[in-house]
Order: sequence, then structure tokens, then C-alpha cells
Amino acid sequence: MIELKNISKKFGGHQVLSDISAVFERGKTNLIIGQSGSGKTVLLKCIVGLFEVDMGEIIYDSVVFSRMKNRERKEIRKQIGMVFQGGALFDSITVEENVIYPLDMFTDLTLIQKIERANFCLDRVNITNANKLFPSELSGGMKKRVAIARAIAIKPKYLFFDEPNSGLDPQNAILIDKLIREITIEFNTTTIVNTHDMNSVIEIGDKIIFIDQGKKWWEGDKNNFLNSNNKELNDFIFATRLMQIVGESESNRKSGY
Repeated sequence: MIELKNISKKFGGHQVLSDISAVFERGKTNLIIGQSGSGKTVLLKCIVGLFEVDMGEIIYDSVVFSRMKNRERKEIRKQIGMVFQGGALFDSITVEENVIYPLDMFTDLTLIQKIERANFCLDRVNITNANKLFPSELSGGMKKRVAIARAIAIKPKYLFFDEPNSGLDPQNAILIDKLIREITIEFNTTTIVNTHDMNSVIEIGDKIIFIDQGKKWWEGDKNNFLNSNNKELNDFIFATRLMQIVGESESNRKSGY
């Protein structure tokens, strides 16, 4: 479990996050949603320690992460898997080497053990016969799946995804959502996903918080998401769904459907 208590963050004179509190439960897909510029990516980076909060506390299973020095945070960071927007694979090394990379950093496994773990993780995300390929030889969907394989290589307790469906066609986006949900349940991770994909929210949103202009306006789950009386949330749903429909129509037009 990860708990946020009254998180605030500003850059210069600009208040980016204001008094945000939330609880992200283990074994569930916890979604942070909001428009571009709403503060959700800054919030995610604060949670993993890439940005320091100005006020408030970030707590990992009763440990106050936000009060720790960088050296002290190493043990928690060993338990974190992260999938960045676009995948962020290292272009100069192979698929297998990308997955092994966190094992080199955080484990004392032998090379044979690392390769075995990499093969297990690649198989888990349905990537086969691609160990010696380079990221430039992969499709967008395959890159995301390799990034997920790398994220789960160290058997993390906490998994973070930043816009995992960005740039993917609807079919691949559905596959990624399904994979995130399966891995969350299978490995019992605390999973936090930044997204504005309405399909993701409706399909895998066990817990959802909506951020707008740096503030939390709503929280709930996929069962009451579409029935909210919150105006800001409803405006976001309408605008995002409209953009998604337009994007899908344009994609179908280019495909000849």
C-alpha cells in the first residue's frame, strides 16, 4: 500500500499540486487521471522520489518515504518497477539486455540466473524469439511489453505506469491493459497508472483519483465513474471521450475501414 498525506508541490511561483491525499491499495490497479498539465505526472514523479514534495508525506507500507535521504531510499527503490511513457528502452542494447539491466543494478544473481529471469519475464508478456533484437526492430506494442518485462524483472512490490497506452492503436492498448491487470493480481503489486484513456479507466480502474489543476476533485472506482455528479470530472470524461472517438475514426479512415 502507498499512502499520500496532503501532498503539495510548486515550481517557482507556480503551484502544481495542492493538498492531495490518497490511498493506493495492494493487488489493485490504482489510476490517476486528468488532462495534460493537470499535475498527474508530477504527482507520479513525487511518489517515486524523482521530485521532492514541498509539504505532506508519502508512505510506503508504513515507511515514510518522503522523509528519507536518497541513500536510505535505496531499499524501497529496489522494490519499484517503472514503465515510462514510450517505454524508454535503451536503444543501444538488446531486448534481453534491457530486461537484465535492473537485475544488474539491484541483484547479485549470476549471469545464467539473470538470463533465466529475463526469459521468464519476456514469456510472461508474450514476447518470444526477440531476445537478441534491438528496440528499433520492435513495434510500439512490443516495446511497451518489453518495458513491462523489465519492470517486473526484480519482482517489485510497487509498479508504476506513465501513460502506458500512449501512441498505441486500440487493439494493442487493450492488450496492455489486460497485461497490467493480470500482473497486478498475479504478483500482488501496488500498481499506480497515469492515464487519460477512458477504456483503461472503465476496464481496469479498481481505484481512480481525478486530478485537475493540481487538486484532487474526485475518487472512486470504475463502477461509479460514469455516474458522478462532479462537474469537473464529467467535463473531463466528455472531452476525453470525444477526442478518443475522433482519433479512432481517423485511425480507421487511414486503415481503409
